[in-house]
Amino acid sequence: MDKKQAKERIEKLKKEINHHRYLYHVLDRQEISEGALDSLKNELFKLEQEFPELTTSDSPTQRVAGKPLEKFKKVEHSSPMLSLFDAFSPEDMRDWEERTRKLLAPSPSPSREREGGYYAELKMDGLAMSLIYEKGFFKIGATRGDGRVGENVTQNLKTIEAIPLKLRIPAEAELKKIGLNQAQTREIIDAAENGRIEVRGEAIMHLKTFNDLNKKYKKESKSLLANPRNAAAGSIRQLDPKITAERKLDFHVYALVTDLSLTKHEEEHEVTKLLGFKILKQNKFCKNLDEVIKFHDYWEGHRDQVPFECDGIVVVVNDLKLWPRLGIVGKGPRYMMAYKFSAEQATTKVEDVVWQVGRTGILTPTAVLTPVRVGGVTVSHATLHNMDEIQRLELKIGDTVILERAGDVIPKVVQVLPKLRTGKEKEIHVPKKCPMCEGEVVRVPGEVAYRCPNENCYAVNLRRLMHWTSRGAMDVEGLGPKIIEQLVKVGLVSDISDFYKITEGDLKSLERFAEKSSENLVNAVQSKKEADLARFLFGLGIRHVGEETAGDLAELLSAKLPKKNIVEIHDLIKVVKDMHKEDWEEIADVGPIMARSISEWFHDSHNLKLLGKLEKNGVKLAIKQESKKTKKQALSGKIFVLTGSLEGLTREEVKAKIRELGGDVSSSVSKNTDYVVAGSEPGSKYDKAKKLGVKIIGEKEFLEMIK
Repeated sequence: MDKKQAKERIEKLKKEINHHRYLYHVLDRQEISEGALDSLKNELFKLEQEFPELTTSDSPTQRVAGKPLEKFKKVEHSSPMLSLFDAFSPEDMRDWEERTRKLLAPSPSPSREREGGYYAELKMDGLAMSLIYEKGFFKIGATRGDGRVGENVTQNLKTIEAIPLKLRIPAEAELKKIGLNQAQTREIIDAAENGRIEVRGEAIMHLKTFNDLNKKYKKESKSLLANPRNAAAGSIRQLDPKITAERKLDFHVYALVTDLSLTKHEEEHEVTKLLGFKILKQNKFCKNLDEVIKFHDYWEGHRDQVPFECDGIVVVVNDLKLWPRLGIVGKGPRYMMAYKFSAEQATTKVEDVVWQVGRTGILTPTAVLTPVRVGGVTVSHATLHNMDEIQRLELKIGDTVILERAGDVIPKVVQVLPKLRTGKEKEIHVPKKCPMCEGEVVRVPGEVAYRCPNENCYAVNLRRLMHWTSRGAMDVEGLGPKIIEQLVKVGLVSDISDFYKITEGDLKSLERFAEKSSENLVNAVQSKKEADLARFLFGLGIRHVGEETAGDLAELLSAKLPKKNIVEIHDLIKVVKDMHKEDWEEIADVGPIMARSISEWFHDSHNLKLLGKLEKNGVKLAIKQESKKTKKQALSGKIFVLTGSLEGLTREEVKAKIRELGGDVSSSVSKNTDYVVAGSEPGSKYDKAKKLGVKIIGEKEFLEMIK
């Protein structure tokens, strides 16, 4: 993306985010989920990081929230109530740590472990509040508002049982027990009794309270609450405190604003607890970022055990002396970071739409997406169901969309964001020809479906995919027939190149796939990206070309390809495009019919496009430079044919050993055959060998030969 494109995208993102932020923060309404809004903000933040000169003072990344409502008196905060920057991955967190490390130079430490570690807190999804106490009594409670000026909601906050109307005065022994010295102890007690103390925290509604209230309101035919966060915000802003009291809100402190000579953020939590406030029992000190990531991952997997809505954790540099050195930038402090859990919705772009042919010939559209993390996994494909769904969404290629994945549900596009269009988006059309067999596509009468009437289309393609992953070809462990058919059914795979695009996120939402099995399959596929040339050629499924012939083709091509162990597929394309039927006939055992089939395959535009897609998806060719026919080894120049069942070795092992020792393996017996290796229950090759006088040996004799 160049600077001009980035500027256009940034302006559209700012307008869209500001619209949704106003609805959410000021009017307590929302049109899209918090996860989708976070995704838009993250995209804007990254663009501004890439093009810092395009960052403006009116950007959503540079301010906190909308202006306060008019129905409450205004309160100016003693210090700004800031928002936090968001991280969505371990990489984001390590980038943040690296930025703080540079700001704290010349300290050589790559982590905060030597500087006091981190304090990790669950991130409550409620309403941020400031509470001010004078001489121990609760005087003012205010919302965040725009960060500088909030709304005075003191009377409503007094209805929350978790907020003390009078501070508890801690005993000296209690303060010393948490590691404070005599001077700190006296300062805290004096401030609690005679001074001014300000704390900040979150007013929240528990999930059980939310569900109970909605059941009650439903019986009373009242409007239902939208979600716990909006319910908490609406409760705090009620003009009648009795309604707030009915909502049974809770409150947890997360910050002590008043300077009481403490040295660690962790101590602030312990002191506020002794002053009579609730703090989250799940919060934890972490000595380094690895422990922070473990804390995050644990609670992401156990958030159903938390009684309130929790969308991530807050990570805080624990050493308070470092805060002034790190400072504040834009809307938030550098010494804190919100490390979000994976949202069930996120925004991404539709890069393309591909059409998958199912068992009955029905064509199903699948969106190819810019990879995005949603619902705990990275997703690059989403089902679009049919053309009616595309028209309902008014979807175009190039659109920014909201993607949803909840639990184990297959990801789907649920909404288009048309205001982010650039004018370069493309309409989506049903293909006129089948993407598999190029037959004419027809509309099913009385249905929304389109189909390929060729009854063999699906089965042939499925066999082609299975052949590619078979033992003689790429030999991909875990990619059996049932799995391949499942991948075809959901639109993840339409040709062999698609195997190499599959991510763990694509698999985790499918039946029979858990985290480990998804990881194993992706690793198995990726491990075969450097494909042995003979296996690669056999896997292409060229008509009449078997495993042995593929080995002969590989030897011929190896002599023409660049003299390297690993070559690119475009090098192969250059070679085969200049070869014709007569060139292939130079290979022993390749007759006119087979030569024509090979030549036609490599001159077919559809096949050349497939080779290009394999290269684009990272597949390379592994070449054996030394010709087996020049090796001075035990089986040099000898031609073997295998028949019957072997006991000690598999056929693949026998073939590999023969080739390793310089021999050839043929699929048919001829007068040029040197040996037929016969196992139990040999077939017609055995009879033909006897007829031609070819030497027949058993498995035991063969093993003696290769010793």
